[in-house]
Amino acid sequence: QVQLVESGGRLVQAGGSLRLSCAASERYPMGWFRQAPGNERKFVAAINWSGGRTEYADSVKGRFTISRDNAGNTVYLQMNSLKPEDTAVYYCAADSEGSVDFRSLAYDSWGQGTQVTVSS
Repeated sequence: QVQLVESGGRLVQAGGSLRLSCAASERYPMGWFRQAPGNERKFVAAINWSGGRTEYADSVKGRFTISRDNAGNTVYLQMNSLKPEDTAVYYCAADSEGSVDFRSLAYDSWGQGTQVTVSS
């Protein structure tokens, strides 16, 4: 399994910005998901191996940007114009056998999660 470590989550006011990082032990297509209390884990964004293709959930399009560094194995999630409904634990995940995918079942390695709290 790929080892994944997320960081960057914290408390932020509505309208603010955060950048989450996910350091991976290997380079694979990656996704970000989030889970709010009492809710199922939901897709946020995904990026392919090269970084040339991305996909986003409708709820974050135009506000969030997923990217990855070219030389290493870190994936980022830049989150702008944050809303209270963005509050959740954010998880990064690696898909060792596929490409960009919005389905959580497609991912075989998961990080421990990082808490993002957006206050109104």
